[in-house]
Amino acid sequence: MSDQPYASVVIPCLNEAAHIGACLDALASQQGAEPGFEVLVVDGGSDDGTREILGRRTETDRWLRVLDNPERITPVAMNMGIDAANADVVIILGAHAEVAPDFVRRNLEALRAHPESACVGGVVEQVHGDELSRRIGLALSSPFGVGDARFRTGGVAGHVDTVAFGAYRKVVLDELSGFDAALVRNQDDELNFRLTETGWRIWFDPRIRSTYHARSTYGQLFRQYRQYGFWKVFVNKKHLTVTTWRQLAPAAMLLGTAVLVILSCAHGAFPNAAPFLTLALPALATLWGMWILGALIAVALAGIPLKDVLGVMRTFFVLHMAYGWGYCEGIWRLVLMRRAPSADFKSLTR
Repeated sequence: MSDQPYASVVIPCLNEAAHIGACLDALASQQGAEPGFEVLVVDGGSDDGTREILGRRTETDRWLRVLDNPERITPVAMNMGIDAANADVVIILGAHAEVAPDFVRRNLEALRAHPESACVGGVVEQVHGDELSRRIGLALSSPFGVGDARFRTGGVAGHVDTVAFGAYRKVVLDELSGFDAALVRNQDDELNFRLTETGWRIWFDPRIRSTYHARSTYGQLFRQYRQYGFWKVFVNKKHLTVTTWRQLAPAAMLLGTAVLVILSCAHGAFPNAAPFLTLALPALATLWGMWILGALIAVALAGIPLKDVLGVMRTFFVLHMAYGWGYCEGIWRLVLMRRAPSADFKSLTR
């Protein structure tokens, strides 16, 4: 890396008129990011007014460039931005995000302080537009909801297996050939897995901060995490390994529930068929009793207000069932049936 702060921020974009202005305003306010700071918005043919906003901004903001992404696929946009970037550090950012004034500077400082790390990142705080999205955000910030993803839950600085909105050494991105263009979801997780497999590390610094507008409905959240679960199987199949064991928990919960329900129904229909079937219903009650206990402990440790408990627990349920359902669909379609992802899983769920 050079001695001067020098970074290219790449933003995949499609119909983000409601958010792209605030995203660019936050980047325009960066402290100590000159010289060489640039932002590349890679647009997939927006038709909601986003292009007009970008056009006006390019007339006044010399650090902003707009690229066209006719394929309208997120990892393709990321790779286009990386290829066009002039800096030796590339930060991948979402159009729904707004970064802290020292975001770029702290990323660059972390990369200098940790030469063993090819990527650094920090905390992504959820922004809540209403009560429902606020409760969704509380669940997404809980280890019970999303596992030990420190970029969501916070924590002490240290090496991790992945971050969101990562700042990468461009030379490493070039060596790894960028993001996998076949992945609609989990592109950053898959890239970070390849990165660590080659011997590089990923550093988490809680002083690197940004905000992100949370999903506002349970339906949107379910579709998003169903896709996350499905594409995680795609990644596992590609690398012939389970990248993180925590990803198996929702699918195991869902499959365990299905098996125990079937066994309980079988016992009800044929009470004398097999004595062990009497254990199915108590086992089912125990399984979900443990889940409820875990959820209650999580909300208690987080100090979540009583008025929000049911909403947060409902979000936990949606997160786990959606991810588990998608993971099971991925195993069935990609592994057992050896089929390609359907159009439903290729469409983005914004």
